[in-house]
Amino acid sequence: MGMIDEIRALPKAELHLHIEGTLEPSLAFDLAKRNGVELRFGSVEALARAYDFADLQSFLNLYYECMSVLRRPDDFADLARAYLRRAARDGVRHVEMFFDPQAHTSRGVSIDDVVAGLRAAVQEAPSRYGVSVLLIACFVRDRPVAEAMDTLEELARHRDVIHGVGLDSAEAGYPPSAFREVFAAAEQVGLRKVAHAGEEGPPSYVWEALDVLGVERIDHGIRAVEDDVLLRRLASDQVPLTVCPLSNVRLQCVQSLEQHPLPRLLDAGVQATIHSDDPAYFGGYVADNYLAVHHALGLDLADLKALAENSLTASFTI
Repeated sequence: MGMIDEIRALPKAELHLHIEGTLEPSLAFDLAKRNGVELRFGSVEALARAYDFADLQSFLNLYYECMSVLRRPDDFADLARAYLRRAARDGVRHVEMFFDPQAHTSRGVSIDDVVAGLRAAVQEAPSRYGVSVLLIACFVRDRPVAEAMDTLEELARHRDVIHGVGLDSAEAGYPPSAFREVFAAAEQVGLRKVAHAGEEGPPSYVWEALDVLGVERIDHGIRAVEDDVLLRRLASDQVPLTVCPLSNVRLQCVQSLEQHPLPRLLDAGVQATIHSDDPAYFGGYVADNYLAVHHALGLDLADLKALAENSLTASFTI
């Protein structure tokens, strides 16, 4: 049995996964044909070549462009099913799936249609794939805060299937504290809270996510290594960080995987976990991320098993 098979055999949770970021070029073209959407790329191969980014913003530009093929409930259901099939092969037993309501409502697709499609895939996932799924709706931080509050009001109508809220998209210049009232309102609705912080943004954003928004997990959080006091806080409170190594390299948050701060986080006692973020765009699903840190950082199977166990402990099912 090779290392990739050993990794796939580890039961794990995927806690940092944007379902829109699992849109493979081939599925994008299939959905474009279904919905009469014209992509500016002449072929699947040309679109695949475009999945090469200089930074977070250059990724986001293509990411939002490709979303144009997602129009109706069946599109979202098919997208989620394709991801869940692949995740199950990687040993994923539980997923806390992010989606971006505003990225769809801003182009005329209703939250009801998005949720209807995702709901269909979520409800069948345990029996069909052996995977449990919770949905986390993320607010787009570079859109108006008032829009996020309006979005929350719509999400509350789907409280039976939406478990939490998050904060994502362009980070630099959009501090978490701006969303204080939105996250307070989400808590009143009974939703769990997470936020992207410390990916491109500074360690102060991680502090704000914890102390102003009151989040339970930090998505990314790798720049916490620049603040020793913050590292001690994360370790002492056992705040999980959902780390996405291949994403960090692809978006040039770190220069190479060999320079990734994951070992420093682990050495500091932080509850780090491994995830794939937007795997279709970043060159690897969750098992690929585990394998990559094995090769680049020298983490052995025992280390990887501990990371997998961390992911299950950090999930909202415990």
